Formats: sequence, structure tokens, C-alpha cells
Amino acid sequence: MIIAIDGPAGAGKSTVAKLLAKKLKFLYIDTGAMYRALTLKVLAEKINIKETDKIIKLASQSNINLINDPDGTLRVLLDGRDVSSAIRQPVITQFVSDIAKIGDVRKVMVGLQRKLGGQGDAVLDGRDIGTVVFPDAHKKFYVDADFKERVNRRYKEALGLGQNLTFEEVAEDLSNRDNIDSNRKVAPLKQADDAIYVDTTNLSIEEVVDKLLKEI
Repeated sequence: MIIAIDGPAGAGKSTVAKLLAKKLKFLYIDTGAMYRALTLKVLAEKINIKETDKIIKLASQSNINLINDPDGTLRVLLDGRDVSSAIRQPVITQFVSDIAKIGDVRKVMVGLQRKLGGQGDAVLDGRDIGTVVFPDAHKKFYVDADFKERVNRRYKEALGLGQNLTFEEVAEDLSNRDNIDSNRKVAPLKQADDAIYVDTTNLSIEEVVDKLLKEI
């Protein structure tokens, strides 16, 4: 069984997807983490984000894997190295949408995501899971929230990670990501026609998970 969860940054989809997968004992696949891992490598190798040919080549040559540990922790491996913490740096957040909008990069990533999802029952979250990666997913959800609430969540997350960012900086970054994700030519962020819309603005994580479980 494949469960697809799409939505904008800060809507809570990754946290919800992870808990949902744990309750169902399904594999959890954080597709955004895969793009973050590639972004980390692009920046480490000092490739300009406008050099798309080099980025596409790098994507095809990189080994990105996700490991679900028994305690529910998701580890992100890049060429065999654990980069789970490194991919959460503000600089990665700043550039990940620019790299994720490259069409041929998405083709490489979609192939990896389908391979991972094909291993068995899985919950995947991202921007195009229900529309592109698994258009025939058994259940599709579009998780959303009010913009101010999404900014507030990301701001608290940044503080929790020890990142020195202002509320205004987080808001600007989120607005920029929304614009890029929704208007890119390849696989833009949008709700699949058969996806169930879930507004998480005034709901706790537990309430959202329960809501999805009832639908499933």
C-alpha cells in the first residue's frame, strides 16, 4: 500500500507522515530529504546552482538512501555517509527549491523514490507524490496550513535546531519556496484531483494523524 502526502513547507506533512508510518508499521520515505542531500553535495563541490548540467550529472552519480531505524528515526545517507543533521542547515533550505525544480534532477529522484516505495508498504511525503511519483497511490492527502502558522512552525523548528534566524527571515524564505515550488515547469506543487485536503492550522499533530488514519 502506498500513501502519498503532499503539501507546502511548514504544513506539518513530514512529521505527520513519519508518525503515520510508525503507527502503520510502513516504510517512511521523506522525498524532501533526498533533494536536501543532493543540495548539500552541490554546495560542498562548489557547483553554481545555475550550472544545471553539472547538477544533473551529480544527481545521477550520487548514492542517496533512506534508513528507517527501529526507534522511528530516519537516517539520510549520501554516498554512504550519514547527513541527517547536515541537510537541515539554513543554507540547504535556501537553495533546495532551486535544485528541486530542475527537470532532469527530478527524473533521477523520482526513479529513486519509486524504487524505495516499491520495497513494500510505504508513506511518502513531498510536493509531487500523488501527482507524479505515485499517481496511483492507494490514498492521497494534501496537507496544508495558514501561511502565518507555517512560518511560526518553521521558526520554532529553526530555534530548536539552534539556528539564529528571525521570524521575518523565515517568512521570506518560506514565501520564496512556495513561489518556486508552485510555479516550476516540472511537477509543480499542487493538490492531486483525488487527494483529501487536510487543513492542519488549528490541529495538533496527533489530531492530524488520527484524521488520516480514519480515512485510511
